Amino acid sequence: MTQVNEHAVAARMPTLDRLLPVWIGAAMVTGLLAGRWIPGLGTALDAVQVDGVSLPIALGLLVMMYPVLAKVRYDRLDTVTGDRRLMVASLVLNWVLGPALMFALAWIFLPDLPEFRTGLIIVGLARCIAMVVIWNDLACGDREAAAVLIALNSIFQVIAFAVLGWFYLSVLPGWLGLPQTGLDTSAWEIAKNVLIFLGIPLVAGYLTRKLGERAKGRDWYESRFLPKIGPVALYGLLFTIVILFALQGEAITSRPLDVARIALPLLAYFTVMWAGSFAFGKAIGLSYPRTVTLSFTAAGNNFELAIAVAIATFGVTSGQALAGVVGPLIEVPILVALVYVSLRLRARWTAHNPSPSPTKE
Repeated sequence: MTQVNEHAVAARMPTLDRLLPVWIGAAMVTGLLAGRWIPGLGTALDAVQVDGVSLPIALGLLVMMYPVLAKVRYDRLDTVTGDRRLMVASLVLNWVLGPALMFALAWIFLPDLPEFRTGLIIVGLARCIAMVVIWNDLACGDREAAAVLIALNSIFQVIAFAVLGWFYLSVLPGWLGLPQTGLDTSAWEIAKNVLIFLGIPLVAGYLTRKLGERAKGRDWYESRFLPKIGPVALYGLLFTIVILFALQGEAITSRPLDVARIALPLLAYFTVMWAGSFAFGKAIGLSYPRTVTLSFTAAGNNFELAIAVAIATFGVTSGQALAGVVGPLIEVPILVALVYVSLRLRARWTAHNPSPSPTKE
């Protein structure tokens, strides 16, 4: 019975979603080859920047996030903010366990490579506010919960990123008798990143729903309008991946052994964070949609911020910047795989619960 449910879940996914690993793999390869073989492409793409991020990537992220945030039912957000288990669990996983786990893995796997180690710690401090909306939606997570947790991460990112960077790169290594590193970043720089990459699509999504429902009603908005803009999110994701890897193609392909060393702790991090968060959400009694939302918001990272901070502090050719670049190289395929793991777990969850929790509509 469970096996039937698993196939039924996959069969209901649109073709674009069902073959997402293929499209993402093709996008990554296309970007890497383009960046490697087309002279001057990376320089041209990076010529105009938005808060330290290439303009094409910034546009891709905004296009990617808007359709999903337009799907959120903002009149239901109070049901999320009132769920103390979810809110507290998210804060602990994102701002206590996540950075601590990345710090530990960076030192375990890269004790002899301080630049890469520092870059990974920066990745661990940058909690996800962008691509997680795609993974959560594909895995049938709670859209309203995702919107609230992303906003919560954004607030804490502005407040805590620089403080935690100082703690994990200077204070804690000093306590443990390990080499120390400085991190030069400001709350204002991080706030600009949040306002651009979360604020713009969030406001656009909210206004679209509000004005669309006022003009045509909720039934029209959700049955006619949303299906038309839905695929745009995945187009934006694929565009972003192509541009990202085109910009960093030479750095990645010219240092394969370094990439492999950096990849190992990242693989461990994403797997452990997602699986641990999923098990924890289930253990404290969250529904499947909120459990999977908790898992993806805890496991994902804001690679745009991590790369921007690493480049601004240590330079574009630094090992720290390379570690930030390798982050999405590992994160994207791993979290796509975990979307499919989530859907299998959802089928089993439903099979063991005759009255399953509501999922996305």
